[in-house]
Amino acid sequence: MTVRVLLADDQALIRGGFRLILDTEPDIEVVAEAVNGREAVDLARTARADVVLMDIRMPTMDGLEATRRIVADDNLAGVRILILTTFDNDDNVVKALRAGAAGFLGKNVEPAELVRAVRTVAAGEALLSPKATRALIGRFLSQPEPSEPADSAPFDTLTDREREILTLVAHGLSNDDIAERLYVSPLTAKTHVNRTMTKLAVRDRAQLVVLAYQHGLVRPGDGPP
Repeated sequence: MTVRVLLADDQALIRGGFRLILDTEPDIEVVAEAVNGREAVDLARTARADVVLMDIRMPTMDGLEATRRIVADDNLAGVRILILTTFDNDDNVVKALRAGAAGFLGKNVEPAELVRAVRTVAAGEALLSPKATRALIGRFLSQPEPSEPADSAPFDTLTDREREILTLVAHGLSNDDIAERLYVSPLTAKTHVNRTMTKLAVRDRAQLVVLAYQHGLVRPGDGPP
């Protein structure tokens, strides 16, 4: 199965570099390029992309609003969005994750990591780098939003094992990592993760991570239990 990718960035050099990397892979195809968020939304609907590499800072419509519109479109339920960012100063990344983006990458990403990230997100298996996940989300979600008190999350619907799974996902562990830690099969780990997402009514693992940090189940600086 070929992963179809849409590149959304107003910098031609970035798009060209990413296309050059991705199009050399036998199982990945760049099917379209957008120079702003509005084009990204339109092309997501017409180009049948599986993954969108989305810059946040673009003219006409930014990547944050484009992410919201793609996620809100029931006809695009299978599309996964990877946010492109510079980790040091892009505060809107977490807003994009809350809006439904599946993960994020630095624009200086190494070619092998870019390819791995696209495949990973297309498969719905993991939220990319655990180190980057903790650093970025921990920085911007150390305090819950005022509109969502820390005790308002519906974690009481989870079993003890599902709560444990949620904590491990929030630390960036993959299904294989979780399986090894809990002495279960990867399929069992995946089943627990999917059940947890269903109970908490979230789109994917990225939103599980956001929810766990936002409501204090995991705090910045914590290590996996």
